[in-house]
Amino acid sequence: MGCLFCDIANGIVKSDCIYENDDVIAFHDIYPQAPHHVLIIPKQHISTLNDINDQQIELMGSLSIAAKHIAAELDIADAGYRLVMNCNADAGQTVFHIHMHLLAGRQLAWPPG
Repeated sequence: MGCLFCDIANGIVKSDCIYENDDVIAFHDIYPQAPHHVLIIPKQHISTLNDINDQQIELMGSLSIAAKHIAAELDIADAGYRLVMNCNADAGQTVFHIHMHLLAGRQLAWPPG
């Protein structure tokens, strides 16, 4: 069975890409939960956060650095944004390729779940 996010990272499936470097790609979520809802994914397939290892520390940091750049580009950094990563089905993960949600553009409630 294929991976939708791998297909996006490899250009097989088109996305509304707003950020890309050698390791990371980011695009608008097709079911946005906030005025700004961006998915930030590593190009390398990793199913869940439980599957990361010590060799992927830099890659995981790259997701956060990408979020910082995207927030600045969208002019939401100063107002604020939320970063979320879900791990497995009970947490809400529906695509089993790790990804970070960047949410912003409105007051976000707390606690979130």
